[in-house]
Amino acid sequence: MRTVVTGTPGTGKTSATERLDREVLHLNDVIEREGLYTERDAERDSLVVDLDALGEFVGGREGIVESHLAHHLPAERVIVLRCAPDDLERRLRERGEDEAKAGENRESEELDLILSEAVTEHGLESVYEIDTTDRSPDEVASEIERVLAGEREPSAGEVTFS
Repeated sequence: MRTVVTGTPGTGKTSATERLDREVLHLNDVIEREGLYTERDAERDSLVVDLDALGEFVGGREGIVESHLAHHLPAERVIVLRCAPDDLERRLRERGEDEAKAGENRESEELDLILSEAVTEHGLESVYEIDTTDRSPDEVASEIERVLAGEREPSAGEVTFS
């Protein structure tokens, strides 16, 4: 069984999944190392990922896969980490993102972009939201463990920042 942990950059995916007592495939590490991109977007200072090559690389691997792109892969469960847009933008600026990139990610979170993509690709019955706004990475990891243990019901659409 594959579970993906996804969300807008800055929601705490890596921080939380690093605290799990499980092996996690961090796609952002793999993408550059394995050359799973088609070009570098100079304006955004980011890689344009080849989703087909990424899917081939991940193949039939089971377990936990983490990335803001993970919801584009087949999975039985999709955990979408969410964060209040003001807090998300602050987190990104504190870690050195420029104003434009932090603003773009804030807007993505305001529009529920990753959540809506996850629901479109996987259905409401497979998507679990976790609000990370006022939670520590350990608390978020604990919520992820609850999903993995089957102790939470799917919850797409329960987190709102409007």
